[in-house]
Amino acid sequence: MAGGLPHPVLLVDEAAKAVGLYKLNDVFHAQVIDSNVIYAWFAMILLIILGMLATRKLAMVPSGFQNFFEVVVGGLESFVVENIGEKGRKVFPFLCALFLFIITGNLIGLVPGLDSPTNNVNTNAAMALTVFVYYNFWGIRMWGAGYIKHFMGPFWWLVPLMLPIEIISHLARPLSLTLRLFGNVRGEEIVLVLLFALAPVVGTFPMYFLFSLADCIQAFVFFMLAMIYLKGSLEHAH
Repeated sequence: MAGGLPHPVLLVDEAAKAVGLYKLNDVFHAQVIDSNVIYAWFAMILLIILGMLATRKLAMVPSGFQNFFEVVVGGLESFVVENIGEKGRKVFPFLCALFLFIITGNLIGLVPGLDSPTNNVNTNAAMALTVFVYYNFWGIRMWGAGYIKHFMGPFWWLVPLMLPIEIISHLARPLSLTLRLFGNVRGEEIVLVLLFALAPVVGTFPMYFLFSLADCIQAFVFFMLAMIYLKGSLEHAH
């Protein structure tokens, strides 16, 4: 492309185009399936394959993928139960799936020829809205109409002040979750492109370790905030 950098060749995009899953709409000149959706599917398929490998030959003394997943899932479950209590076991499958998807989506973006679904604001907004609906669903399920007490503050005379503040605070949570993850993942990709342009390999290789750690931290932050929101909805209103 004259006057600019060539567009990178993304392997999953090319494979999707080859089988007709990813193409341009002749009427609207737009993608029929967005690339972030394709990479979200790719991350899910990768997790399913890894899960099948981990559970193919279950053993009392785990090894390989089974050992890895038992450490990760067991550690996350213990963390959730310690912070939420036994009620946390009910919501743990959702939180665990959320964490595994985000960390997988983050890390595949560091693989040459692949892209991350979490560097697209639509993917992150979908997850953030799902978290918002899910924790409010559990709040209503646990407390019914009494769930409104979570928004009213500790004293009745604070209701006119606390109610609008709490509603705005809760509505801002999806936006906060979305932009935090999007900004960090997109930011690291921009830094990698700039470093590769300035100092190929020498400048980018060490940064892969730093960004891998940052991707894991961002997945855990999203997971932890979702857990905190669920904890608030499952607890008694004060």
